[in-house]
Amino acid sequence: MHQQPSLGESFRRRLRDNLCSCSCSTAETPAGPEKTAMPPGSALSQHQLDRVKVAKVALEAYYHNLAAQHTDRVKRYELLEQTMDEEELNPDQKQERREQHSQKETEFLRVRRARLTVDDFEPLKVIGKGAFGQVRLVQKRDTGHIYAMKILKKVDILEKDQVAHSRAERDIMAKADNAWVVKMYYSFQDQSSLYLVMEFLPGGDMMSLLIKRDTLTEVETQFYIGECLLALDSIHRMGFIHRDVKPDNLLLDSRGHLKLSDFGLCTGLKKAHRTDFYRNLSAAQPADFAWHPTDSRHRAESWKHRRRQLAYSTVGTPDYIAPEVFSNSGYNKSVDFWSVGVIMFEMLVGFPPFCSDTPQETYRKVMRWRETLCFPPEIPVSKEARETIQSLCCDAQQRLGDLAEVKLEAFFSDLDWDHLRERPAAITVNIKAIDDTSNFDQFPDADLKWPTTTAEKGHERCRKDLAFINYTYKAFAAFADPQ
Repeated sequence: MHQQPSLGESFRRRLRDNLCSCSCSTAETPAGPEKTAMPPGSALSQHQLDRVKVAKVALEAYYHNLAAQHTDRVKRYELLEQTMDEEELNPDQKQERREQHSQKETEFLRVRRARLTVDDFEPLKVIGKGAFGQVRLVQKRDTGHIYAMKILKKVDILEKDQVAHSRAERDIMAKADNAWVVKMYYSFQDQSSLYLVMEFLPGGDMMSLLIKRDTLTEVETQFYIGECLLALDSIHRMGFIHRDVKPDNLLLDSRGHLKLSDFGLCTGLKKAHRTDFYRNLSAAQPADFAWHPTDSRHRAESWKHRRRQLAYSTVGTPDYIAPEVFSNSGYNKSVDFWSVGVIMFEMLVGFPPFCSDTPQETYRKVMRWRETLCFPPEIPVSKEARETIQSLCCDAQQRLGDLAEVKLEAFFSDLDWDHLRERPAAITVNIKAIDDTSNFDQFPDADLKWPTTTAEKGHERCRKDLAFINYTYKAFAAFADPQ
């Protein structure tokens, strides 16, 4: 007996047919008597060709989004059924829960169709600045919910050829659904800027904590390095490499637990991440890398003084970048583990192992790490901690390459990996209110006006449209989860 295809199968089949037709329509040329020649002088202009290309990509994106939305909706329903089975609800309770879920899904469809703009948010405060924009604390006008909004300037992204990186950040945050990654609720754009609306983590970042504390104890270091490794493992299992792991990108929630951020601002975005920035430096006279007993205090004070300025500059710092990234010799997820080793050194010693007065000098030290990775004799670091750092900051072939290997290190022997996020954090974060920004840098003179848009020529507008097409996103959690 022939079995009728399910609704989901029929939906996917229609989508597949539509995708095939819209992908092939512009590539196929009609043949035979129906084909008519273009009159002389009527060739399409570049602007018209660009508009055709934008329309084609937009159509493909529309159908791909429909498929993804259907898949997500099915997953949410399956999760609901699984949760109800685990809670052992009776049939009446299950039916009531299903009706509530159906109402939420219907309302979410309505919300998703509404266009989001900056006017839907009240800007409260600037809490971060970078080379391509800033981060603001904002409040959504209709719900009162508090978020962190990252604003990126399109013109800067296009000029510096960083479209792929801005897209990567949006895509990874949309795909990631775990407690170790900063949650994104919305993404949208206007003529001048891209906007990422994320959960606000009032604990600040690890860089701020290290500036306040100078160093951490080995117990505190064990806790936060453990959480960092679990966070990285979560994105590695998704098939991503962070490539820009540093204290600036490790954020702390209201309980003091760690989350990863800044997935698009990775290799290639800053000058410090590009090999050509250091071209011809290898021929320069090498510095004296010998360790002097008075270096530790001087380096710690100098590093603390310069650290925040480096975070805001377009040059950045190569302190946390693995040497194989610079050498263009190919690399894998183990580059993230090198960065973790550098951060662990900084937590225990007070400054990263390769810090110098200039990025160029730091680069030379990173490339000559066998000579420069030294522990200050006057600062006590346990044998177990040293061995772990040396197993992370070493040749890529010998480096600890996954979480299972790291867990075997003696330094982590008494760490409860399975319940790390449920236990109290190693350092308590003092939060006075949901919009408390005391753990962030202060920008008293920052302008809270929204970016202005200016009229553009047709071809320039098309270039931007094509580069940032399908950027808009709304998470079901933004509608379903109470803040």
